[in-house]
Amino acid sequence: MKITRITSHVLQYDMPEPLGYSQQYYAQRTAHLVEVETDEGITGWGECFGPGNIALANKSIVEKVIQPMVLGLDPMDRDVIWHKVYNLMRDHGQKGMPLQSLSGVDIALWDIAGKVTGQPIHKLIGGAHRTSVPCYGYGMMLRDEPVEALATRFVDEAAAIKDVGFVATKMKVGFGPTPDVTLCEAVRRGVGDDFKFMVDANHAYTTSDAFYVGRALEELDAYWFEEPIAPEDLDGYRELRAGLKVNISGGEAEFNRWGWRAILENRGLDIAQPEVCALGGISEYLRVLALCHAHFTPVINHVWGSAIAVATNLQLLGAMPPLPGGLHPWEPMLEFDTTDNKFRDELLQEPLDIQAQVKANNGRVAIPTAPGIGVEPDRAFIKHYTWDA
Repeated sequence: MKITRITSHVLQYDMPEPLGYSQQYYAQRTAHLVEVETDEGITGWGECFGPGNIALANKSIVEKVIQPMVLGLDPMDRDVIWHKVYNLMRDHGQKGMPLQSLSGVDIALWDIAGKVTGQPIHKLIGGAHRTSVPCYGYGMMLRDEPVEALATRFVDEAAAIKDVGFVATKMKVGFGPTPDVTLCEAVRRGVGDDFKFMVDANHAYTTSDAFYVGRALEELDAYWFEEPIAPEDLDGYRELRAGLKVNISGGEAEFNRWGWRAILENRGLDIAQPEVCALGGISEYLRVLALCHAHFTPVINHVWGSAIAVATNLQLLGAMPPLPGGLHPWEPMLEFDTTDNKFRDELLQEPLDIQAQVKANNGRVAIPTAPGIGVEPDRAFIKHYTWDA
């Protein structure tokens, strides 16, 4: 079997309303799917992290840089392919967009391997430690409106996420320490006292401001404080973890095993959040997962993207060993963005229908059992939403 073509499909549509996080507001939803074709008619699908013009740049890397390196190679040799591509791109970037692009290709190769063997990816990894995973609902995105109005909105939105059946919820912050605490208080009111909620800052704070917000989160009994400061500030993460009771999480902006080694040896995270569509794909994710567990750091995958990303993460969460183990082990959760996303809800021939599963199964979502990542996209849908930039 040989690789005959690699195609990037960049999709985009206008969202019903602009949404934001601490770094920007955005009015379009983007997804970057990668299709790897073979001479035996077996096709694999993957996804690259990165929205908007980042996706267009990554498309060029996938098709103009990576594709020529791997045409004619056996797609089953995915580790050989990973290291060939990484080594040839290493002089031009060991992180960031080259790794995002490699991620989509690598995931597609794992999808092919599953289809060739007739096995879901969790079987190729070593089996499922669980047949379903708890799911938390991500919402409470920022809007360009007064904080008081947004706080009222957050109360209702948080309550709605809880009522649907999700096991926990996560919100965005980014207006500054004092208004952000107001928003966190609103979410706690919305979900009540005995429901997990998490706070994602997208590296909005200095270390001192993060301590201010973190102490408020201790009082509110937040479950974790995500990416409070810049991902490069490893010393700051170590200081926050040592000085706050709330769990410190992060890692979505880190790449490959070498970047993760530095984070983990620094002991600055209570919870690791690797992003498989960015750090180097499934091949590298498994090495990062092993590093995390070697440092006794629990993992809850970062998930942001289309149904391809969701399905891939379900496979990985199913195959994740319990840490540290026991009758009632600590369990990972699936992250699910509850805002409008056609590329998650309408992309597949047979939708995952996460929200219906959550409602019917006490907040849990089943691990797909079909070969590969376990899902197939609708080509007519892809054609309709392809972004001709």
